[in-house]
Amino acid sequence: MSDSSDRDLVLRARRGDADAFGELVRRTQTSVFNVCYRLTGERREAEDAAQEAFIRAYERLDRFDPDRPFGPWMRRVAANHCLNRLSSQPVADVPLDEEHDEDEHGRPETIREEREQAEIMRAAILALPPNYRAVIELRHFQDMSYDEIASALSISLSDVKSHLFRARKLLAEKLGRR
Repeated sequence: MSDSSDRDLVLRARRGDADAFGELVRRTQTSVFNVCYRLTGERREAEDAAQEAFIRAYERLDRFDPDRPFGPWMRRVAANHCLNRLSSQPVADVPLDEEHDEDEHGRPETIREEREQAEIMRAAILALPPNYRAVIELRHFQDMSYDEIASALSISLSDVKSHLFRARKLLAEKLGRR
């Protein structure tokens, strides 16, 4: 079944073929989980959000244009679902100075430093308000255009630009303190 195109799989899934939708899930589950994880910051919550996003996508499959790639649409569904979940929660204050007591046992210094930098960046992104976190995720991790982000988040192009500017400024301030 892995030779089938997204279009074929979507059309079969619309007709009730569970295996076809299962293949679409298999093809996109890692990238969908990554979107959810970057937006929620918690593995368990990201797993739940990804699962719920796939359910929502299945329920809305009739609205999907089968001539377009499934992956980007599925990631937008996941991002929107995570934003809806996050909008009902208070913004978490993630400390950037938190020490990590992980044992590196013989790892080269550069690998440890890279991990620390990645953790610092992740914490800084998680400390952003959800709407800023979403535009950073979609632009820098999903490589979406400004127009695609505007469409995915149902906001204006000027809001996308404004959110990205403010998010980058906040990140620079947070990371500059280190």
